[in-house]
Amino acid sequence: MASSRVMHAVQYDHYGGGASALKHVEVPVPTPNNDEILLKLEASSLNPLDCKLQKGMWRPFIPHKFPAIPVSDISGEVVDVGAGVQNFKVGDKVVSMLSMFRGGGLAEYAVVTCDCTVKRPQEVSAAEGAALTMAGLTALQALAEAGIKLDSSGSRRPKANVLITAASGGVGHYAVQLAKLGNAHVTATCGARNIDLIKSLGADEVLDYRTPEGELLRSPSGKKYDAVIHCARGIPWSVFEPNLSERGKVIDLTPDAAALWTFVAKKLTFSKKSLVPLIVSRKGEDLEVLVQLAKEGKLRTLVDSTFPLEKAEEAWAKVMDAHATGKIIVASE
Repeated sequence: MASSRVMHAVQYDHYGGGASALKHVEVPVPTPNNDEILLKLEASSLNPLDCKLQKGMWRPFIPHKFPAIPVSDISGEVVDVGAGVQNFKVGDKVVSMLSMFRGGGLAEYAVVTCDCTVKRPQEVSAAEGAALTMAGLTALQALAEAGIKLDSSGSRRPKANVLITAASGGVGHYAVQLAKLGNAHVTATCGARNIDLIKSLGADEVLDYRTPEGELLRSPSGKKYDAVIHCARGIPWSVFEPNLSERGKVIDLTPDAAALWTFVAKKLTFSKKSLVPLIVSRKGEDLEVLVQLAKEGKLRTLVDSTFPLEKAEEAWAKVMDAHATGKIIVASE
């Protein structure tokens, strides 16, 4: 359903084309259904997945409906609610994650469902709230898969040794902080310019990925990794395996065909060492955890740069460049 009002939005109408394919348009403001909420957006956060979807990554399985308004990570103010909505009211500030396959976040307004929408406290800015969603959820769920729990019992368990690749990226910088909250010993990889920054987030050891030690992922202290949160690309299993503990696990956030084959092969051979592909789940309870940690000052968001909606294509190009430190934000007001 749509109203008679119109809004500014950014969309594309075919696969490919990158930032140059984005178009600024006027479209109707959506109307919430019975169980939905209409938000006036304050900030949206871009992810590499947004660009991959534009390229047609999921085309054989989940084709886009064109024209498509991209981006799933948003924060804003509730301006209308469906008749069946009970936990939110007009005026609430919220953080939400739209369906990553439908998007809708590069606009002035968006309709969201309640299942992955949480209230945003005043201690958390609109940009921080939008940034937390996909990247934060991915980091949190990857660590859960690795057996790292963010509770007080962590101090009474043996300390896990965790490696986080691409630690200065959107997922990586959250993973470093969450792993430390889970009482892990953290080794991280990043470029030389970000080493001090990643240490400031809590990493115990930091490797410049361009050095021989960084390329081989060897811990400076000689520790074997119980888990790897693999946020980068292009590192084969043969590099990970000698650095893993007896039951070490690689949680691969960007699995390619080779990674999927390794996953199957390790299953078939009953290997104690394993590779696990991970796809983030839209879980409101996990988003609540992240927002609460941000409110308490325990989880910091690195914002690389912020662009107005009118310059969304510049933000898109920067995501495609893949060298941002932290998150790239589009501010809707």
